[in-house]
This record gives sequence, C-alpha cells and structure tokens, in this order.
Amino acid sequence: MALRATIVALWIVLWARFPIQAQFARQQVSINPTHPAQQQGREPTQKALPDAESELQTGTTLTRHGSFAEAIPHLLAARGRVSNEYAGEFNLALCYVGTGQFLQAVRVLSSLRDRGHDNADVYNLLAQAQIGNAQPREAWASFQKAVLLTPQNEKLYLFLADACMEQKDDALGLKVVNLGIQNLPRSARLYYERAVFLSQLDQFDRGKADFELARKLAPDSDIGYLAAAHEEFLQGNIREAIQAAREGIRQGYQNSVLLTILGEALMRAGAVPGQPEFGEAEMALQRAVAERPGDPSSQVALGKLDLVGDKIEDAIAHLEKARQIEPGNASVCANLAKAYQRRGDPQRAQEMLGILAHLNEAKAERIRTAPGDRKTGYAGSGIEQEAEDEPSHQ
Repeated sequence: MALRATIVALWIVLWARFPIQAQFARQQVSINPTHPAQQQGREPTQKALPDAESELQTGTTLTRHGSFAEAIPHLLAARGRVSNEYAGEFNLALCYVGTGQFLQAVRVLSSLRDRGHDNADVYNLLAQAQIGNAQPREAWASFQKAVLLTPQNEKLYLFLADACMEQKDDALGLKVVNLGIQNLPRSARLYYERAVFLSQLDQFDRGKADFELARKLAPDSDIGYLAAAHEEFLQGNIREAIQAAREGIRQGYQNSVLLTILGEALMRAGAVPGQPEFGEAEMALQRAVAERPGDPSSQVALGKLDLVGDKIEDAIAHLEKARQIEPGNASVCANLAKAYQRRGDPQRAQEMLGILAHLNEAKAERIRTAPGDRKTGYAGSGIEQEAEDEPSHQ
C-alpha cells in the first residue's frame, strides 16, 4: 500500500517527458499575433496602438517561455486595443490555465467560442480549464467538440488526460484515453496513459497489458522505457525498474519522470548514505528537480532522500516547495512533520500532522460519498499509509 501511495504521488506529473499540462507554454499552441499562419482569428478592431501591440508581443513571448504570471499583466494591457484580439485572448486564457486561475480561463475561452472562434485549440484549452474548475460534464462536452474537429490529434487526448490526472479524476481520464485509442489505435502514449489510469483505479491487471503494448509499439523510445520502468516499479520489481530507468537515461531520455523513478527505486532498494547507489539517486533527483522545479513528485522524492542523508534544511526546502505546488498532498505533510520533528521544531511538526489528519478525513469522506467507479481508485491510494511514505534508512 505504501508503494502504491508513492506511485499515486509520482504520476501526478505524468507527462514531464512530452511534456504537458504543468508547463502549458510547451504545448506550442500559444498564438503568435504576427505569424501569417495564425491570422485567421484576426478581428477587425480600431487601429491598434503601438504600445498595445508591444504589450501583446511581450505577453506572447513570456507565454511561450512559460512565464505565465509575468505575461498576464501585458496581455491584459493589450486587451481591446490590438488588431489580433484572438491572439491576445487565447494567450491570456493559456496563462490563466497555467497559473491555476481556471474560472478566468473558462470565461475568456467561452467568450472566444461564442464570438465564432470555435476551433479545436479553443475547445481543447476550454476543456482543460473546465476540468480545473470542477466542471467535468462541461469539459467532456468541450473535449468531444475538439475531437470532432481533429480526431487524429494525439495531443488533444494527452492534454485532457493530464488535466484529469492533476485533478485526480481517474474515471474521466480513462474515458478520454479510451476515446483516443479508438481513434488512434497504435498510439503507444495513449496505451501508456490508460495503463496509468487503470493502475490508479486499482485495476493493475488490466493496466499491465497496456504497459506491455506501449513497450511493444515503441520499444526504443522515451515512452517504451517509461512504460517498462513504471510497470516494474508498480509490480514491486525494483531491480528491474532501476535497470529500465537506467537504460532509458543512457539512451538520452533524461526527463524528470525517468529520473524520479530511478531515484525512488534506488531508495526502495535500500540505498544509504555512503553507497554509490545513494549518490546515484541523489544525482538523478537533483537533475529531475532542475529540469522541472514545478514538479511536486520530484521535489518530494528529493526531500525524502535529503531526510535519509540528514540534510534536514534541504529536505524542508524541497518538501515546502512541493507543498506550495500541491497543498493537498498528504505525503508531503507527513514527510514535513518528520523533517520538522528532526529539526527540533515540534510546533511546526504538530501543525503538519494536523493538516495531514484533516486531509485524510476529507479523503475518507470522498471515498464514502464517491460513485462506485471511483471508490476503488481512492481505496488503492492507501490513506493510512501516507505517514509511512519515507523509506526508513535511519
């Protein structure tokens, strides 16, 4: 159960390698207001003011670099004063989604849709925003419209599946990838994604076949190594998981997910300070955090390793960063309680334990009231095991 709880935390950031959702600028669908191929959305407006066009260009550049919070003031300053209103509004919505301001994103995208910009990009991003805004029915409707327009676009399915992963709506995520596989029956990434959702719904026996199919369809690719490492890790075959992750990294697929798997697996295998394996785990997790500092799972893993290595302040820094990114993660609070206790700060440790108790009570209530197709997923996450998530190499 403790292993499965680690897996749940590990795969919240599922697509760091491709990558999706948490780094929205990498979707490559932000709109360049000066690009000829993106002028279809241009609306007639009053003559654009030079400073407004400059604000739009600055906001667009920041969006593409993932600086969403910094881009928003520039895009707001350009609103209603530029020749390509569609570009500004779409990028603004992209930034709102990237900063978790889902209601604002829904409003902007709904307005774009209602003004005739009912294209696949708008419906796709609207569906993601609606998932974040706790509107699963509306999200499914928007997603289906995007699929009708571009059914062979693999990213449509991956983006929304990742949004479901972040919001822990595994049942809807499974519907999304099932539709994707129906339209793209040879997509290794969609089979991998389905395997993850099935595993989190406590249906690993079904998911195992999809892991293996993903490996078969793309044996020497990033997804092939990722599927292999994930499947072995879930089965508790730690040595094999280490081997698969190492091989993928040696082949050049040094994304944060494989690096995090390797670090987690090495710790599970019993690596302790002073051993080469411990140094390898530390290096892998430091690289994972450097690649994606906004990934809570790699921050948690490195924080736990720092605890084992008696680097208490470093551990607290990484765990607090993970808590800032994902405040509802019970594993983070459990490990922070240990870290503050070892620092000699019982007041902060008790505060974390209080938050952990509240999170577990809320989770138990969700289990009690959840529809039948979600209960297994909640049960598989191991509420009572959250406090045991740190390896005991004391």
